[in-house]
Amino acid sequence: MTQLKRNGIIYVFLIPILIHFVIFQVIPLIFSLVLTFMDWPVIGTPTYIGLENWQSFFTDKIAWKSIWNTVMFSVYYIIPAMAVGLGLALLVNSQVKGANFFKAVYFLPVVTSFVIISGIWAWMFKGTDYGIINYVLSWFGIDTQLFFSNSKQALILLAGLSVFKVCGSNMVYYFAGLKSIPKHLYEAARIDGASSWRIFWKVTFPLLLPIHFYVGIMTTIGSFQVFDSAFLITGGGPNYATTTIVYYLYEEGFTGLRFGYASVLAYMLFFIIFAISLVQRKYLGKEVTY
Repeated sequence: MTQLKRNGIIYVFLIPILIHFVIFQVIPLIFSLVLTFMDWPVIGTPTYIGLENWQSFFTDKIAWKSIWNTVMFSVYYIIPAMAVGLGLALLVNSQVKGANFFKAVYFLPVVTSFVIISGIWAWMFKGTDYGIINYVLSWFGIDTQLFFSNSKQALILLAGLSVFKVCGSNMVYYFAGLKSIPKHLYEAARIDGASSWRIFWKVTFPLLLPIHFYVGIMTTIGSFQVFDSAFLITGGGPNYATTTIVYYLYEEGFTGLRFGYASVLAYMLFFIIFAISLVQRKYLGKEVTY
């Protein structure tokens, strides 16, 4: 009882946060679960249809296509985003002249509107002779590429756009991790005659494991929630090649007005991200001791 009185002020300040959590997290979660068993076109009364929405999902080829596209997007996106972020962090941490300037330049895409970046990206990779990338490729005798109109290239280009957008924030995380590594470990490695490459693999990279875990989780969640690039540039095409699960969820819910089925897609997305996060937790979420 004494402890309750002592911490009472803490509980008072937690009440608004708890109310916000219940209203905007718990209630929508329960409501969306109920919707998975309903047919609700927004206009009209919801109708209970049992497991029909779930059954529709397992026979929906476009839904499985969207999941596959999302998985492939993650393959194209996660490792490059982490690698580029780590590379930039190593670069600005190397005491080169103008490191602060380059740090700001690398971080600039993070704070720039995604709409603007998407517009520039679409203009650069325009699938005509007037696209800037096609113009450069023509110098080397390479034929005009369709890029976003090519089902094999479009998803890779969207992943490249996301890497460009997020690598600056990953750089900040890795830079903070590099600063936390004790310098005496590097000094001991150099005294033992270790090369820079060996120091990186035996000292720097393993000690950044907590950062790898955090950045891996964040980039994974971001990759499975990708929507804006497909919406702004490709519209899910060509031939559903860039239709991700979140984009398909949006189409079913807000265009097709099938909120019950869209809720099923949302829960499937949750299950996928949860399962992958558990795997990452097992292999990357280990404590590091210096």
